[in-house]
Amino acid sequence: MFDKLRQLCKFGIVGIANTLIDCIVFFILTTFHIEYLVAQACSYSAGMVNSYILNRSWTFQVRKKASFQEMIRFIVINVIVYGITSLLLFIFHQQMHMPLMIAKLGATVAGIAVNFIGSRLWVFQVKHQKERLGHN
Repeated sequence: MFDKLRQLCKFGIVGIANTLIDCIVFFILTTFHIEYLVAQACSYSAGMVNSYILNRSWTFQVRKKASFQEMIRFIVINVIVYGITSLLLFIFHQQMHMPLMIAKLGATVAGIAVNFIGSRLWVFQVKHQKERLGHN
């Protein structure tokens, strides 16, 4: 249980870094009048690269060489989260008329749970790591 809590805290720290990268890129691009959904794609991608590197090496401490399948799973889970956050951004901003910054924050927070569960159980397959290493 302690390992899961520690991982969740690390995931949160990495998430804060990803969110900062995402928001900085997003607001720089929108300041230069880049359409907000295009800015979302670019900013989310920048945060995603940071997420893969830090979550793999620090949060989930995966020591084996990265496989093609792992990278594909990471991309798939992030495309799903990107879809959720983009849809929510559109709904919050266009349909519910929330300010863009509030809409972006709400959409980002909503994607965190899906990303953590998907990363832990499917991308990096943490639940099976100890068994593979011989630590039952």
